[in-house]
Amino acid sequence: MPLNIVLIEPEIPNNTGNIGRLALATGSRLHLVKPFGFEIDDKRLKRAGLDYWQHIEVIYYESSDEFFSKNATAKMVFLSSHGHKSHWDIKYTDHMFLIFGKESVGLSKPLIEKHREQLFKIPMFSAHIRSLNLANAVSVIVYEGLRQLR
Repeated sequence: MPLNIVLIEPEIPNNTGNIGRLALATGSRLHLVKPFGFEIDDKRLKRAGLDYWQHIEVIYYESSDEFFSKNATAKMVFLSSHGHKSHWDIKYTDHMFLIFGKESVGLSKPLIEKHREQLFKIPMFSAHIRSLNLANAVSVIVYEGLRQLR
């Protein structure tokens, strides 16, 4: 039943460390797609992941092209504040890939356009905010998936 958390070009080591910790807590796999905005041995990444990092199942990719090539047949959903469908409409499946973009700009426009039918957002109920912190957003999506799959 593990879910696959995919971070495309993550920029903030603390977020990636916290998401790694979440992956371990939920039995999920973490996929990290380069380039990163930090070094993988960054002390902030390790501190956020605490002493759990060596237990996390992490798969690294040199590029988005490599990631999509190696996982071409996988069921995927894409999360973006530009989505029109709510994350509550995702029909989770075992081993589903949950794709998140980088903190500063989210998913690229070409990815959004190509995967518009698989694009979802977390609803925001205030006009004063445009997005959630990446680690918080991943938590919302993963735990909803676990709730549906249990």
